[in-house]
Amino acid sequence: MQRSLIRFFILFFILVKSIPAQSQAERTFTNPLLPYGADPFSFYKDGYYYYMHTAGGKLVLWKTKDLTELAGAEKKTIYTPPAGQAWSKELWAPEIHFLKGKWYIYFAADDGNNNNHRMYVLQNSSPDPMEGSWVFKGKIADPSDKWAIDGSILEYKHKLYMVWAGWEGDVNGRQDIYIARMKNPWKIKGKRARISSPVYSWERNGTLQGDVKSVHVNEGPQPLIHNDKLFLVYSASGCWTDFYALGMLTFTGRKNLLDSAAWTKSLQPVFKQSPENGVYAPGHNSFFKSPDGTEDWILYHANPHPGDGCGGKRSPRAQKFTWNADGSPNFGDPVKSGVPLAVPSDNKRLKE
Repeated sequence: MQRSLIRFFILFFILVKSIPAQSQAERTFTNPLLPYGADPFSFYKDGYYYYMHTAGGKLVLWKTKDLTELAGAEKKTIYTPPAGQAWSKELWAPEIHFLKGKWYIYFAADDGNNNNHRMYVLQNSSPDPMEGSWVFKGKIADPSDKWAIDGSILEYKHKLYMVWAGWEGDVNGRQDIYIARMKNPWKIKGKRARISSPVYSWERNGTLQGDVKSVHVNEGPQPLIHNDKLFLVYSASGCWTDFYALGMLTFTGRKNLLDSAAWTKSLQPVFKQSPENGVYAPGHNSFFKSPDGTEDWILYHANPHPGDGCGGKRSPRAQKFTWNADGSPNFGDPVKSGVPLAVPSDNKRLKE
């Protein structure tokens, strides 16, 4: 009897050890990742994701090994602007990047008047951006110095560019996508070039009261590179509408990035609301790889109900996406809140 029990436990142990690690450690998460948080962005370095979203009058940084565990992640307010400055209020769409051996945070801000929104940059020399000092490097702008928000960084063929949303003049009514070369991580080199304007009907949803009757929007440009193909995915239509969605520019590769003729625009949104899944106004996205680098993920904000607008009901969400035969991304439909999804792949973590 005793030998039979011993033999049974030996066989059981062998059987358990033979089960693939992934089946033993299957982990899931559900969207949203946080109750609220517009304009989500993350940067991965040395095993950690550094995450940010719009937090109004301050800049808050999260640090985590798993973006799906943001709710319990370490977080820290790393910058609160001084009062009475041109960048003291309405800090929007912060992004953290590691460039040329230092950390940089880019954000848009104003003095309380939206007409004065411009982009600004901070620098930190510490290996860990949660530590050290964040130094204010000033405004980052091209010579026109027009209204600007949603700055992001594009590194392409060893050259550094900034992409952002801006006005052609000094009056609201249309937001375009601009690009410019960078002299270094805190200075733009030369003039801006407009590479996208809201021309299709799905980019032109948005009516405001008062002097401005309609606002046509292209904003939040995000670079995406895959197999030497370069895309810029951007948000279109007013964020206060349920029709806020993602469009895409594809670089033809035949001309300079600063030439608008070098870009082609998707005829339809590449990611839009899904009333059947209860997801509205999905937009202002960014991208990240799984920890083991084998999967591509989109990080975006969305509303849980129609008519929620641009307020505090926007929450960060993540889902895996695939690639079409022509090399373009296939984002699918926004996943319903509360549906279990497998966490981003991390083979190293599964083996531990």
